[in-house]
Amino acid sequence: MLKIICGPKGSGKTKRIIEAANDAVATAKGHLIFITDTKRYMYDLKREIRFIDASDYSIAGEDALCGFIKGAIAGNYDNEFVYVDGAARIAGKDLNDMAQFFYMLEKVARMRALSLYVTCSCAEEELPEYLRNYL
Repeated sequence: MLKIICGPKGSGKTKRIIEAANDAVATAKGHLIFITDTKRYMYDLKREIRFIDASDYSIAGEDALCGFIKGAIAGNYDNEFVYVDGAARIAGKDLNDMAQFFYMLEKVARMRALSLYVTCSCAEEELPEYLRNYL
C-alpha cells in the first residue's frame, strides 16, 4: 500500500509521518524504515525504527532515490513499514515530474507487502492527478 501525506510547507506533514511511524511500532511484526534528508528528526523516532538520512548518500534524481529505497528494503526480508519524508525534495525534482517514481513505489509496496508512506509538499487541491489515488 502506498499512502501520500500532503500539505503546504509548514502544515505538519513531518510531524504526522513521525507520529504514524511511532504508532506503528506497537503493532508492527516486521522492520520499520524512516528515510529523510536531515538528522533533525532522528531523536523524535522510537529506537525500533531504522532511521536513514539520505543526505549522507548524495542522491540525485528520482531513479537514484527509487534505487536507494529499494536497497534499504532489500537489507531485510521482513520490512513492513517504510516512511519517506519529502521524496521530491530528496530527489531534487518537481512533484509533477515524478509519476514514474510513485508508480514504481506502488509496485514495490505490492510485491513486498509493504505499507509505504510518502510526504508531498503541496496542498491537496494542487496534488498531481496521478497521486490522488494514494490519499
